[in-house]
Amino acid sequence: MSLLRIGILGATGMVGQRFVTLLAQHPWFRIEVLGASARSAGKTYEEAVSGRWRMEEPLPECVRHMPVLDAVADAEIIARMVDLVFCAVDMNKSEVRALEERYALLECPVISNNSAHRTTPDVPMVIPEVNPSHCDVIPAQRARLGTKRGFIAVKSNCSIQSYVPPLTPLLPLRPTRVAVSMYQAVSGAGKTLDTWPQMRDNIIPFIGGEEQKSEAEPLKVWGEVRGGVIVPAELPLISAQCIRVPVSDGHMAAVFASFARTAEPEEMKQMMRAYRGEPQQLGLPSAPKQFLHVFDEDDRPQTLPDRMLENGMAIAVGRLRRDSLFDVKFVSLSHNTLRGAAGGGVLLAELLCAKGYLT
Repeated sequence: MSLLRIGILGATGMVGQRFVTLLAQHPWFRIEVLGASARSAGKTYEEAVSGRWRMEEPLPECVRHMPVLDAVADAEIIARMVDLVFCAVDMNKSEVRALEERYALLECPVISNNSAHRTTPDVPMVIPEVNPSHCDVIPAQRARLGTKRGFIAVKSNCSIQSYVPPLTPLLPLRPTRVAVSMYQAVSGAGKTLDTWPQMRDNIIPFIGGEEQKSEAEPLKVWGEVRGGVIVPAELPLISAQCIRVPVSDGHMAAVFASFARTAEPEEMKQMMRAYRGEPQQLGLPSAPKQFLHVFDEDDRPQTLPDRMLENGMAIAVGRLRRDSLFDVKFVSLSHNTLRGAAGGGVLLAELLCAKGYLT
């Protein structure tokens, strides 16, 4: 198949930089245009990120001298140049919502890392291994927008990608209550330990908006497409705490869960290990071969050795055992800028391509 031409909006930010590194040599996609704010427009990409390149990988040669366009003012130009855009702009929610709808109306599909459209009923919010069937709502969204190609699809908040995946194989047990505390890396705020000295030797027990998203978004992900919209699930009841910790990358979750039907912890581990999602079945380029890595050791998963499992796209699970208040408890870990952000967006685009929504 011929390579699809892609644009990256918000290309100079941390998630945008991650999109650049993941897409520079992608077998299905080719970076055609980079968009950012007005202050970066007109510069080469190298000039625009000078002094603030946050990736461990070097700046890819294919984008070094690429001119940066204004993601807002040049929307019509960008839409004509590409087959889809990845959106990671740093704007307020109403501005993001308007910008993404504008691109969709210009017949340019949008794969968004932003939260603006996560609650829009006919916009699929997809973790590809968990709810790929939600892509089926796209024709209804296109009908509402009056578009033939244009639509918006979003990835979920990075926080829920550490604990929703390991609970998904357990849905046949009908989870009723979930309590989760998430320990989130500084890169989730678009920063590094070097640029955020207040985080050194410190923990901040508040991340604005994260707990509300972490309690509501799983219910949409576990919902169903009905009547041209996504109807959220009613259960489980979820209580979440989100805490910022002095770690560069990797969100860890301490999860407590109760179920309508009981099962032994070993049976639950086997359900997780056996779980394969549609990306694994389709062999998508960014999909991990083993989605859930379940550890038996008492001291795993750990952030440093386990966040890069399968190029940062796998979920690590451990310490699954009985609990005195809930049925079971476990710890899980995901790489927040790979699986949780840009990598999850790229995998979603691959899924949409395989399903025929991106041409």
